[in-house]
Amino acid sequence: MAAWARAVRGLLLDVSGVLYDSGGDGGVPIAGSVEAVRRIKASGLKLRFCTNETQATREKFVKKLQGMGFDISVAEVTAPAPAACRILKERGLRPHLLVHNDLVPEFAEIDKANPNCVVIGDAAENFTYANLNEAFRVLIGMEKPVLISLGRGRYYKETDGLKLDVGAYMKALEYACDVQAEVVGKPAKAFFESALAEMGVPPQEAIMIGDDIVNDVGGAQRCGMRALQVRTGKYRPCDENHPHVKPDAYVNNLAEAVDILLQQL
Repeated sequence: MAAWARAVRGLLLDVSGVLYDSGGDGGVPIAGSVEAVRRIKASGLKLRFCTNETQATREKFVKKLQGMGFDISVAEVTAPAPAACRILKERGLRPHLLVHNDLVPEFAEIDKANPNCVVIGDAAENFTYANLNEAFRVLIGMEKPVLISLGRGRYYKETDGLKLDVGAYMKALEYACDVQAEVVGKPAKAFFESALAEMGVPPQEAIMIGDDIVNDVGGAQRCGMRALQVRTGKYRPCDENHPHVKPDAYVNNLAEAVDILLQQL
C-alpha cells in the first residue's frame, strides 16, 4: 500500500504538463489524462484544477481543455488572475498590465487609469524590451513600488520545447527596481489555501499532483499537503536530486497516480 495514498479526500491537479502539453497549435493531451480526470470525478473525490495559466482567460482556457475531451468547468479552476483582481480591488490598486493579450479581459472591471502598481503575467511575445522598460518606468517612478506577479515559474514545456516563464521577467524587474514582487499563484501559500477552501478539504487530506518540483510540489508541501511529481511536462531527471524539495512520490503520469490512489479507496 502506498503511504501517500491513504486518507485522501481531495486532489489538486496542475494543468499544463499534467493534463496536457501546451503549444502554438493549442496543445495535446498527455496520454491517459482525459480518462484519469473522468475516473477521479467518478470516485467521489473532491477535485480542483490549480493552475498558473495566464495566457488566456479561464473561460477560454477551459473551452480549449473541453475541446480535448476533459471534463472541466470554469468553477473548478483556481487561477492567478481572478485572485489578483480581488487584491487590486481590496487595496485600491490600479495596475499597469504586462500580460498576454488574451488575459486582459480578466481585468475588464479594474480601474487602470494612472497606475500605482504593475501586474506581470506570462506575456509570451509581449515580453519585448519596450514593454519591460515601460513597466520598469512605472515602478521606478513610485515612492513605494508594488509589483504583483501571477506566478514565479522559471520555465514551462510546450510541444516544441521549453519556454521561459514569468519568473525570469519578474526577477529582472525586482532587480532593476529594488523591489520584491508579491506572488499570486503557485507557490504562494494563500493560493493553495484558497483552492483547499474551495474544495472544503483540510491540507492533510489533500494531494497536489504537478510537474514543477518547486512551485507545485514544494509549495503544496509547505501548506501541509502531500505532493506528487509526474514525469511529464517540464519534469527533468535532475529534479529527483533537488537539494530542498522531495515529493512524497514520483509517478510516470497522472494516470498512474490515479490507478494507485483509487486502489486505496
